[in-house]
Amino acid sequence: MSELLIELFSEEIPARMQARAAEDLRLMVTEGLASQGLAQGEAKSFATPRRLTLVVEGLSPRSADVSEEKKGPRVGAPDAAIQGFLKGAGLAAISDAQVVSDPKKGDYYVARITKPGRDASAIVPEVVSETIAKFNWPKSMRWGSGRMRWVRPLKSVLCQIDGKALTLSIEGVASSSETRGHRFLGAGAMQPEGFADYQKKLKAAKVMLDAEERRKLILDKARKVAHAHDLELVEDEALARENAGLVEWPSVLMGRFDESFLSVPEAVLSTSMKAHQKCFSLRDPETEALAARFLLVSNLEAQDGGKQIIAGNEKVIRARLSDAKFFYDQDLKRPMDDMWSALHDITFHEKLGSQHDRVERIAALAEAIAPKVDADPVDCRRAAQLAKADLVSGMVGEFPELQGHMGRI
Repeated sequence: MSELLIELFSEEIPARMQARAAEDLRLMVTEGLASQGLAQGEAKSFATPRRLTLVVEGLSPRSADVSEEKKGPRVGAPDAAIQGFLKGAGLAAISDAQVVSDPKKGDYYVARITKPGRDASAIVPEVVSETIAKFNWPKSMRWGSGRMRWVRPLKSVLCQIDGKALTLSIEGVASSSETRGHRFLGAGAMQPEGFADYQKKLKAAKVMLDAEERRKLILDKARKVAHAHDLELVEDEALARENAGLVEWPSVLMGRFDESFLSVPEAVLSTSMKAHQKCFSLRDPETEALAARFLLVSNLEAQDGGKQIIAGNEKVIRARLSDAKFFYDQDLKRPMDDMWSALHDITFHEKLGSQHDRVERIAALAEAIAPKVDADPVDCRRAAQLAKADLVSGMVGEFPELQGHMGRI
């Protein structure tokens, strides 16, 4: 049994697409190999910002021979039927077929066809080429003069069985036995011999192949940096996964922002830093209040200890938080009743009226249901009227995920 290693190397793949793409690659290739009669063992797929990788263990070196019977017309059938049967069965003459007798149907022709198996080295390039051609990205692009579509320009294809490179070409991108490490920290092209060597060489070239390993490392480093400054990390698994899809060699650095921004609600600060800069928030463990610090995940091991990277992020964070503070301050000057009235200008549905019409229906329902749950009908109606008011606020316009939360504040 053999080991198959495939790497599709490209420009940066969006983080949100990586996990699905890795799984699609595994399914499409393994199903393609199985359809061609190649037995296989465990298959694992991986994704980094610049590569999709698949390793298949226990690949049979050759597909099995296949024997099949093709039933033909009855003996004495018209010549056109005979010729059609010969063509479909791949026989040169009717004498190559066998005659089978059936007590009810009489004598008829049968073609017994044996298809010899093929080497895996011939099947794999076909399956990989077909997979790339049919791969379904949420968004894809073309580049240069070619017609091939991929999420970002495809730079190289590594395809090898037991360390031996296979030959294939996709729209001018020829396969090779080479891969590359980290964009900035790597040392040029490498020629791995099998998956174990591939992993080893990538790690030496500052590429951590496993996304889950990168995610765990990011959180571990973030907790340690926070603890070193007597702070507590605001845990965010989704943000950790996204950062794992943005870096191949994670490094965690701490930055600061002006304490005057702490007058803005914590949810606004955290959302702004997360949405725009993919940064983690920090909390004072004693007061449980948000600290005027943040953690960023870098894809570099900077020679200056990250000072320039931190300074650049602090500059952007300052601008982002200034915008957020402006929107919040402007919203505070606008009564909720004004926002509620502004819902007249937003269409909810062509046949159901505006958002204001919708809110009035919700308010009527709330008022009717309130007595059944021992609630005050007036309060329930008022709450329902204000429930959607923050949809027209500047904050929700900037951060839609804060709708409802900003209204409460």
